[in-house]
Amino acid sequence: MSSTEELAPKKKPPFHLRGNYAPVQEERTDTGLEITGSLPPELEGLYLRNGANPKSGWSPHWFAGDGMIHGVRLADGQASWYRNRWVQTRSLNEPKARMIGDDGVVDYTIGVNNTHVVDHAGKILALVESSFPCELDSELNTIGPYDYDGRLNSAMTAHPKICPVTGEMHFFGYGFFEPYLTYHRVSADGELVQTEAIDVPGPTMVHDFSITETQVIFMDLPVVFDLDLAMKGGMPYAWDDDYGARVGVMPRGVAGAQPTWFDVDPCYVFHPLNSFDDGDKVVIDTARYPELWRSQSADFKNDAALHRWTLDLSTGGVSEAALDDRDIEFPRLPDSLVGLPNRFGYAVASFGESNSLVKYDLEGDTSSSHDFGTQRIPGEAVFIPRSDSAAEDNGWLMGYVYDKATDRSDLVVLDAADMSFTAAVHLPVRVPFGFHGTWIDQQRLDAIEAND
Repeated sequence: MSSTEELAPKKKPPFHLRGNYAPVQEERTDTGLEITGSLPPELEGLYLRNGANPKSGWSPHWFAGDGMIHGVRLADGQASWYRNRWVQTRSLNEPKARMIGDDGVVDYTIGVNNTHVVDHAGKILALVESSFPCELDSELNTIGPYDYDGRLNSAMTAHPKICPVTGEMHFFGYGFFEPYLTYHRVSADGELVQTEAIDVPGPTMVHDFSITETQVIFMDLPVVFDLDLAMKGGMPYAWDDDYGARVGVMPRGVAGAQPTWFDVDPCYVFHPLNSFDDGDKVVIDTARYPELWRSQSADFKNDAALHRWTLDLSTGGVSEAALDDRDIEFPRLPDSLVGLPNRFGYAVASFGESNSLVKYDLEGDTSSSHDFGTQRIPGEAVFIPRSDSAAEDNGWLMGYVYDKATDRSDLVVLDAADMSFTAAVHLPVRVPFGFHGTWIDQQRLDAIEAND
């Protein structure tokens, strides 16, 4: 090594490979977990959260690392175990496998499945928007790719919506080739019963969508596939001033239906909070970015704010309004209100000196929060109701919180009514910052374990 090389500074790794974004290198199972506070006995089930955790220690983008599930099993006021497991995808085990073959055919069994984990119809599914779901068992072992008995012909979004009224699961897939967007509907018992190609002008990055009781809502926004970026590796999407921005509303359960499109101001949305019908209008609340990836996809300004679109189906009119000016992400609400009118919503506000979970009262136009201080950083929190008949905010928020001082994480439970601390399960390791999770109560867990 020359003296010049010895003195050359080492290149700083990208943000997603350092600090608590950096991957952990081992799978483990821990029992006898210490608890501060008191875990409510009603919390009986399994909390799971997915995130990118490249097994090699390197990935070109935060969104590209191998999926790892972190789970905590709760029962009888105790935490019986913590487990973390890589999702055993073909991408993990066959790193040279190519998603797009020389003939242009896409192999949807190849993907990192690192974004979300949900349960429906007795199955746990690890999701990534590029590929098929990957089925897991209740102990986080991988069963394998799942394609609805061969009926699924596209990728599956990481953000399906389960209707609390019908039990159906709605989702879509998007891709680089036509049809760029495809909608799917799965019955409550897990059968894929509807597939529709949706007409959009180009290959945009459609990360999430919404439903109401009567409609399916798509967001066709100006973050567009870029072939030059794709050839260089990394995230192949970029802002396009020429593409435009619109929101599409399509009736549910109608064969051959297409959306009615409403033009909106240019923006990007990773995650809506919720949507619902209001007479002839559709109301859509989102975490809205003014723009995204204008220069490069490694740039995250973290400047999404709560925003409302109101679409008038009778006149074609659109109104847009900011509901808050603070930076937020990962909005959630009770699963029982997906697609229905909701008063409350929750989000993460941890993009500076303040690290908090925010509760929005959308009817009262007020908010409250739980501040974790400068050393503790929360991720997405899921809402768990106290009972099926409880008031909308009568329940708990649950999610992982990273402690800088100890370099470990806790599973924290807050009282959703007043945002006060309830309990923390102290983990012996850190859980890297990740994406989305779910709570599977004991009744649903029993159904899953009956299928294992």
